[in-house]
Amino acid sequence: MAKKTWVEKLNSRAEPVVEVTEKAGMGMPPGTRLLISTPREIQSRVQAIPAGKSLSVAELRADLARAHKADATCPLTTGIFLRIVAEVALEQMAAGSNPGEVTPFWRVVEPKSPLAKKLSCGPDRITALRSAEGI
Repeated sequence: MAKKTWVEKLNSRAEPVVEVTEKAGMGMPPGTRLLISTPREIQSRVQAIPAGKSLSVAELRADLARAHKADATCPLTTGIFLRIVAEVALEQMAAGSNPGEVTPFWRVVEPKSPLAKKLSCGPDRITALRSAEGI
């Protein structure tokens, strides 16, 4: 079976779901109402951040949890979905789109974060994109 592309991963038909945890994990006690978001929902939230502003991943997760009446948003899946969103934007820029036409992942991804090191662009490109917006 062929590996899914970043766009295919972004366009998954999954819906956000809130699950109640049965045991402690990821710093959360049992009984936590945990949101599992989607790549499209993450993309939508990132697109809503105004130019020149930034939002930490923790703030993004807290906003999503509030919107779904959950106690928290899963940090693991949020990171995975944020990477999908970023890689799609990077592919679009490589194909000729300018930064103003893609999802501005650099408004959430910190250049020194572990995620920045995993992205195909690397931390320096994120720093440049943030600097261009005065972040």
